[in-house]
Amino acid sequence: MFIDQAEIEVKSGKGGDGMVHFHREKYVPRGGPDGGDGGRGGDVILEVRPTLNTLAAFRHTIRYIAEDGKGGGTNNKFGKSAENLVIPVPPGTVIYDAHTGDLIGDLTAPDQRLVVCKGGRGGRGNTHFKNSINQAPRTAEKGEPGEEKRLRLELKLIADIGIVGVPNAGKSTLLSVLTNAKPKIAPYPFTTLEPNLGVANVDEETTVVLADIPGLIEGASQGAGLGHDFLRHVQRTRVLIHILDGLSADPLADFSQINTELALFDPNLAKKPQIVALNKIDQPEVQERWPEIQKELKKRGYAAMKISALARTDVHELLLKAAGKLAETPPLEETAPPMPVYRPAEDSRQFTIKREGAHEWRLSGAGIERAAAMTPWDQDGSVRRFQKLMEHLGVDEALRKAGVREGDTVHIGEYELEWQE
Repeated sequence: MFIDQAEIEVKSGKGGDGMVHFHREKYVPRGGPDGGDGGRGGDVILEVRPTLNTLAAFRHTIRYIAEDGKGGGTNNKFGKSAENLVIPVPPGTVIYDAHTGDLIGDLTAPDQRLVVCKGGRGGRGNTHFKNSINQAPRTAEKGEPGEEKRLRLELKLIADIGIVGVPNAGKSTLLSVLTNAKPKIAPYPFTTLEPNLGVANVDEETTVVLADIPGLIEGASQGAGLGHDFLRHVQRTRVLIHILDGLSADPLADFSQINTELALFDPNLAKKPQIVALNKIDQPEVQERWPEIQKELKKRGYAAMKISALARTDVHELLLKAAGKLAETPPLEETAPPMPVYRPAEDSRQFTIKREGAHEWRLSGAGIERAAAMTPWDQDGSVRRFQKLMEHLGVDEALRKAGVREGDTVHIGEYELEWQE
């Protein structure tokens, strides 16, 4: 089954905890602190695999969690860093933040990678906290928490040429005779329920990738029919083959309607080069109406062709014309710049205070919450260090101005602290 949209939850690994330890060796008095640093948590990375062409794998697995780093050891030994979690995606995958809708990345090239969640750094061991005043620090850091995000993945097929038209115009038949693709073909609307790709040989040295886009109807850009889910695939193509159904009640009205839906969905789609072809010319009634249709299309600036996909009449000439137009069309510009690491902009000094009850307060802020998560609350030195950070950021003064009193509970992330003067 073809799946072109998915939502997944990803979480990078937590950094390993730093260690509090003092060197103990015979005949070496006052060996000093030698607690090692924790290892780095694993990143979550999306990587393009050219062999994939669907997001179906994400139907069954929607949560991906990288491993945590290992804790530091004695004798200044570093904890082992965790392996990165690499998630394969097909070329043409666009990644959004599911909560904010922000564009995170656009993966198109083989083996291209995007780090969507950076692993937490390892906590520092007590070696780092030694100074001239405190020669035996009993202070260390816990590992930095990993990042967690919900991502929306959208797949836009990467094809050179897109075949568009109303339902049952003959798009799938044309794809099948030009390529080795075997799309479902039947004489009823919406036979094509998913985009189909095929590779056509223009000559001995040139091949092009064609995509048969499911039929569009009026209102497709607003979600009617099947078009809304598949119009995004047209965005990746550089040239369009617009197939008109010769047996339609009004092929010219169909032509206008399809172009309108393309423009409503994305104004840039209306600017793409189009090769217009009237299909089913092997039928006598289509042959009779061809001169009139050709004349009207010429007025609109289109040099139309007549073909029969079923009888294979002039289909190779159509391919040659489309390939020629493709050679004249510049490559698409990247929709997003390369982004090796995605990390939303944040000010670690910013915080907010919210009253949650008569004696309950909520302190929020990326930096302060991360510091709380990295503080070992069972170590007096680490607690004092956190208190100094609160004073440095102005949190203490802000809480007093907000009205905090002795004995009130201050929540920071998942931690509860009792306010004391």
